[in-house]
Amino acid sequence: MDNRSKLSIKLDACQRFLMVNSLSTILPLYIVTEHPKSGGSWVAQMLAEYLEIPFPRNQRPSLQSSVMHGHMCYSPFMRNVLCVHRDGRDIMTSAYFHRLFENEKNSPLMVQKTRREVPFSDYDNVRKNMPSFIQYMANVGKHSLSPGKFNWNDFVTSWAGKKAVVTKYEDMLDSPESELGKVVTQLTGEKADEPRVAGIVEQFSFGKMANRNPGEEDTKSFLRKGQAGDWKDKFNREAAQVFNSHFGSSLISLGYEQDDSWVAEVLD
Repeated sequence: MDNRSKLSIKLDACQRFLMVNSLSTILPLYIVTEHPKSGGSWVAQMLAEYLEIPFPRNQRPSLQSSVMHGHMCYSPFMRNVLCVHRDGRDIMTSAYFHRLFENEKNSPLMVQKTRREVPFSDYDNVRKNMPSFIQYMANVGKHSLSPGKFNWNDFVTSWAGKKAVVTKYEDMLDSPESELGKVVTQLTGEKADEPRVAGIVEQFSFGKMANRNPGEEDTKSFLRKGQAGDWKDKFNREAAQVFNSHFGSSLISLGYEQDDSWVAEVLD
């Protein structure tokens, strides 16, 4: 569990910001950026293991070559960037559990804050609450109590067409060895060592890290389910409509849907 003080979290974030915007070429740094709950931490762990450099997760980084993970919109000063995308509907589902229930990685202060801002009578009734939660996530950055500075649409738009290696969480799940190999090759300019990649994928598999099979849900764990498409069980028609009104364009631009006809297929 992240028990850092607010001051410590802000100081760590400040140092990360300065490093990724000024030292990514010099050290070098390999920057993994994602909208929260897109699988970026998992990808960063595997990348750091392959490159044999530190991954200072939830701690202040040192001035050395490292994999730096964060939730960062585009900056022209960043180099060696890997942008991890995920279906925004699954992001909303994962964020619901991460922001409203304590787990071994999140901050209790964040959970308390989010519950104050979205005070549901029954947090376990996910389908009923999801429309309001999606609206809350859409308002990120628009009010002083927001949990971050940008929403999913802001993040996707920020990186569209920019210079970065791009991967999708779903591709990492479906073909982890080929996808990690592709990422390593594109970031380093050197062909990935396939046996090493295979060993790292096995080491950081969901089963190894969570001690559960993918799809076996633990709502109190940071590694909750390890599966794509979980939104289908958590969205009702209203949730689909609210999501589409705010994020439908990003869903289409990333290729997760061809149009908005998926909304009519969601049952109440």
